[in-house]
Amino acid sequence: MPFATQNLEINSLFPTPLIILQLASEDGANERLKQRILARAESHPSVLKSNRGGWQSDTDFTDWAGPDGEAMLTVASETATKISATQTADGFAPAAFPWKMNAWANVNRAGNTNDMHTHAGAYWSGVYYVDDGGVEVGGALELMDPRGVTPMMYAPLIRIGIKGCITAGGSETFQPRTGNMVLFPAWLFHAVQPYLGDSVRISVAFNLGI
Repeated sequence: MPFATQNLEINSLFPTPLIILQLASEDGANERLKQRILARAESHPSVLKSNRGGWQSDTDFTDWAGPDGEAMLTVASETATKISATQTADGFAPAAFPWKMNAWANVNRAGNTNDMHTHAGAYWSGVYYVDDGGVEVGGALELMDPRGVTPMMYAPLIRIGIKGCITAGGSETFQPRTGNMVLFPAWLFHAVQPYLGDSVRISVAFNLGI
């Protein structure tokens, strides 16, 4: 052969991050937070935004989160700081500013879902799963390719055979578990597939901006 491959280098350009943490619930923090949210759902009507069924609080969770909710949101803001940077004249520096946050609680029962949407007016968005409602009961978080269907328009049956690229032009799903916290760019289109469990799924969603 006139040519022989000496090395193959693959770089991932313009990635879209999905950050996943597992929070340990110490001294029954999740159970206390669950009961606080369920009590709020009993005393306050649901708002209607992207949710189809279920109960969603107003974006005032920070006002009634209690010590456990406040501690969880602190983890979210500290994580956002760790994964953010500020552009300077010399390049980039670690983020060192306070985040503005709003948050809301969600209680989903069988058949409840959330339509595809984004979170305008924020930089990071995220969800903490207080109670997943059971194992493998639907309700996966679905994240759309921000490029839309463009990568699939020419030849839908051909895929980029590189890790992280197979679903280009489509979507990825994340099946949550109790104690999971996820963060992603607020501009990323996302939805919640129908929850199918017999129990309730309880989560807290939040936005972080400057």
